[in-house]
Amino acid sequence: MTHVARLHNHAPLLAPALLLPALLVIAGCGAVTPAETPLWETALAAVTNDAGAPKDQLAQAIDDLFTAPGVGETRAVVVMADGKLAAERYGPGYDADTRFVSWSMAKTVTGVLIGMLVADGLLALDEPAPVSLWQRPGDPRAEITLRHLLQMRSGLRHTEAGDPPYESSEVRMLFLDGRDDMARWAKEQPLEADPGEMFEYSSNTSVILADIAARALTDSTDPETRRKAVADYLQQRLFAPLGMASMVPEFDAAGTLIGGSLMHATARDWAKLGEMLRLKGRAPGGEQLVPQRWVEAMVTPSPASPHYGFQTWLNRPIPGAEPGQHPLFPSRAPQSLFSLIGHMGQYVLVSPEQRVTLVRLGHSDSAQRPPMLQQAADVLELYPES
Repeated sequence: MTHVARLHNHAPLLAPALLLPALLVIAGCGAVTPAETPLWETALAAVTNDAGAPKDQLAQAIDDLFTAPGVGETRAVVVMADGKLAAERYGPGYDADTRFVSWSMAKTVTGVLIGMLVADGLLALDEPAPVSLWQRPGDPRAEITLRHLLQMRSGLRHTEAGDPPYESSEVRMLFLDGRDDMARWAKEQPLEADPGEMFEYSSNTSVILADIAARALTDSTDPETRRKAVADYLQQRLFAPLGMASMVPEFDAAGTLIGGSLMHATARDWAKLGEMLRLKGRAPGGEQLVPQRWVEAMVTPSPASPHYGFQTWLNRPIPGAEPGQHPLFPSRAPQSLFSLIGHMGQYVLVSPEQRVTLVRLGHSDSAQRPPMLQQAADVLELYPES
């Protein structure tokens, strides 16, 4: 429903003669043109004085994310433009203090975690991944590197979606036979392709990365010690410097970060993470939290997938892809745009060329996500490329 329709639905019925002066403007040439109808008050109130774009147009584009038919339920939108809060709006029952589940947006946090550990000299990007199970003589998994895992091309038999659903690797790891030690279950899976050869999106892979991070930080196998080592590292090195006070990561019974799917934070804090990545690893105050070269690697296309980097989705075209197959919208935004993407429509869209970060959180099924993304593209198109 458009804002015009809303106003008509709530306006009292007036005689046409009384409406005429308010609806018509007499132009200097004598032509009669319709007067502009004011935007719906709630839509306009979501936009700040630092919008960085025409306020009316931005308010309407954001309103469409909440009200357009077929886009699902939008629960939160935050727009940062040139480092300033441009707009913020919440659906009924949600507000600035609500923690929203990341689902797979957590993968990008895991990618940042690995980057900090590589920078600290605790991990090596192109050496065999430090997984003892794979280092036995004759095990072909010994060829899997940290880079392969980050780019989702390990070759392990990880089927993200299954039919029936309980056959999927993700469901089995999270909820069934793998749930008490998710990383062990994920690491035990055999190869189905040579390491580096094939892209296969996998929450299991991100949990393996999270386990590698824990082992880099502590030699202990005690679940609480492992949990604390990773939680403290993330808090001291990432969340606290960014002011992400709401962030709550989840761990499994073995003390492994569920780095593929379960972190919780407010919409504003998800925007802070996106802004840090937009600034190539810098906090707003200028502190370099993650090496610039690492963030650049995160948004560099993998040899096996032009639309994926290190645990991060890229707005690069996929050769031969059918319309609607791309998880983003390369025809409507710069190819430098990248995104955290989570199940059922969680997005942190980061466009460095436009100096914009757009957070959209909510619930949209597979049919609703494409039109919802087109509405998000409408928001981004209000910002010029620099």
